[in-house]
Amino acid sequence: MDEDELDRALRAAQDGDEESFRMLYRDVQPRLIRFAGALVGGDAEDVTSEAWLQIARDLPSFRGDLDGFRGWTATITRHRALDHLRRRSRRPGSDLPAEELVTMAADADTELDALDGIATEQALGLIAELPRDQAEAVLLRVVVGLDAKSAGKVLGKRSGAVRTAAYRGLRRLAERLPASRTGLGDAPGESVVDTRPLVRGDKSGGSGAEGVT
Repeated sequence: MDEDELDRALRAAQDGDEESFRMLYRDVQPRLIRFAGALVGGDAEDVTSEAWLQIARDLPSFRGDLDGFRGWTATITRHRALDHLRRRSRRPGSDLPAEELVTMAADADTELDALDGIATEQALGLIAELPRDQAEAVLLRVVVGLDAKSAGKVLGKRSGAVRTAAYRGLRRLAERLPASRTGLGDAPGESVVDTRPLVRGDKSGGSGAEGVT
């Protein structure tokens, strides 16, 4: 499904068309489940379910294009993920603050495993071990497919800071991933990453990923 068709689906979904809403879900959900999975591990499905309740409720009032919609859904998912981590940190037996939980390696997620296999699960686990700012920048740029400006809006940062964080995160990943998986330029903003294993399960037919430029 191409971007123009999805853009038309967005407008129709805002007018209450259920099939168009399902089209948007099929495009966005694989990206969100990966994003949430790296933040909360096996609770990703619960987090994205909560996010979609808000997305469906507020969709008629959304203003923006398809890229803006993807960024908007990522923002909602991130807020729900952080809320989830705060609740989890308050449970008996947990002494870690939410900020530390975010940077812990994600547990295997059943949907991620079914969609992408062992290689992708390993890659997402490595991303989850990055410092939080780098992990979120890499996830939003490479997995969710946002440009630096849109990712910056999700994180409340300047686009340049997002590019730098993504570059540093990819540089760290390059030290741990096989050379065939990650290629990096010589300076921030020149990185290119082969993310095909990360987006193999994207049912929309699109790549769902962008190189960091």
